[in-house]
Amino acid sequence: PEPAGMERSRSLGPALPPYEPLSEGLDMEGLPRSTVVSVEPPPPPPPPRDHLAWSFCTTLYANICCLGFLALVFSVKSRDRKVLGDYSGALSYGSTAKYLNITALLLNIFLIIILVALIASSAISMVNLFNQEQERHPFLNPT
Repeated sequence: PEPAGMERSRSLGPALPPYEPLSEGLDMEGLPRSTVVSVEPPPPPPPPRDHLAWSFCTTLYANICCLGFLALVFSVKSRDRKVLGDYSGALSYGSTAKYLNITALLLNIFLIIILVALIASSAISMVNLFNQEQERHPFLNPT
């Protein structure tokens, strides 16, 4: 008859090799050492960004079409979701705030370029107009 342990191991899975005691001349010192590897869980992902400071600056300095204020609202919603532990909601609101900030920044850069171009063209027009008036009425020239 088989030992009870072998019968049980067959019912649970493949048979385990039988335990063998050490030979007479060996001790534990002569056997190779085993290596223990501790497996740690991966670190949690960083919490999503809410872009609150950027939205605050956009609200104060570049609030074109109220995009800065909307970005600030979405940033606050993102921070609230992050505090509640809803990282997917925080990521969604944070990315919306980011895109609103980028849109407001691009619109402001575009408007500044247009404003500089208008000022430069009006200055050039004024200089040309002044030169034409000087040519028409030469007696107004300072002597």
